Amino acid sequence: MDTTLIILGLAFAGVTLALVFVMSRAQGHAQRAQEIASATSAERERELDDKVGELNRINAQLAGQMLQLQQQLNERHSELTRTLSERLDNVSKRVGDSMEATTNSTAERLTALGERLAVIDSAQAKITGLTQEVVSLKDILANKQSRGAFGQTRMEAIIRDAMPVGSYEFQATLSNGKRPDCVLHLPGDKRPLVIDSKFPLESFTAFRDAKDDVTRKQAEARVRTDISKHITDVREKYFIPEETQPMALIFVPSESIYADLVEFFDDLIQKGYRENISIISPSLLMMAVQVTQALVRDAKMREQAHVIQKEVHVLMQDVGRLSERVGKLKSHFNQAVADIDAIDVSTNKIVSRGKRIEKVEVGDDEPPLLTAE
Repeated sequence: MDTTLIILGLAFAGVTLALVFVMSRAQGHAQRAQEIASATSAERERELDDKVGELNRINAQLAGQMLQLQQQLNERHSELTRTLSERLDNVSKRVGDSMEATTNSTAERLTALGERLAVIDSAQAKITGLTQEVVSLKDILANKQSRGAFGQTRMEAIIRDAMPVGSYEFQATLSNGKRPDCVLHLPGDKRPLVIDSKFPLESFTAFRDAKDDVTRKQAEARVRTDISKHITDVREKYFIPEETQPMALIFVPSESIYADLVEFFDDLIQKGYRENISIISPSLLMMAVQVTQALVRDAKMREQAHVIQKEVHVLMQDVGRLSERVGKLKSHFNQAVADIDAIDVSTNKIVSRGKRIEKVEVGDDEPPLLTAE
């Protein structure tokens, strides 16, 4: 019984010791855990303090940078304000100068415009006068007789300006009683070249004024009929064997009409060629007249060829006499040169003897040398 109690007491004491040990171990662990937690907390507080300090340093650094940036911004703003002010002043000056230059240029252009308007007014007046002249010319061309006189007048003006007097004749009468408008006398040939200036223009006027295809075709047929008949009439009237040239010219007084004729009625031009009749415009008549003028000039030179040959013969005789006289003059000149050389030799000898006399080179017992050289 006592032993059991002792065992129980011992067991209880062991359990108690075990509990105390366990509790002390647990308390130690708790204390260590608390110390570790305290240390960890202290470390965290230290780290937090370090971070707060770093943040304060960064904040101070940022505050300094912000202050520096603010200063730089203020400086940049001042510089920008000054630059903008200067540029605005320059722009204002340039705008003012440009406006002044533009004003002066505008004034000059307005002055020039006024002068040009004055020229235009003058040109308008001339155009008005020219319009009246064109209307008058149209009235002239509307009348057949006046139109014929106009073509005759223009043809005569071209002939008179280029051909020498006597190489042409207006309204000459042929052996058949016909009177061509003009004949040209070609050199070396007694047969004159006939020029006709009565070109039919009524059908051309209708051809140009045609408003539709039907009217145009009718006018075109009329043009072919009139011009073909005129070509035949010229050949029958003015082609006289042994009296006139076997060819003739039909004068068209307008370059534009001649251009239309070549463009739309080339068959009529070819028909004229087959009949030895050339339809010519004022420019072509000028060319033909210039060729005829050259032929006349060459013929006159050939006519005067014997006179030229005679003059050349006389000229050659004069040249021969001149050559003979030059030869004689050359002979006299050569003789004069020889005489001058002989005189020069004698002079040199005289000078030489004079020097010898001055030096008394002649001996007392020797007679002087008096031989002539």
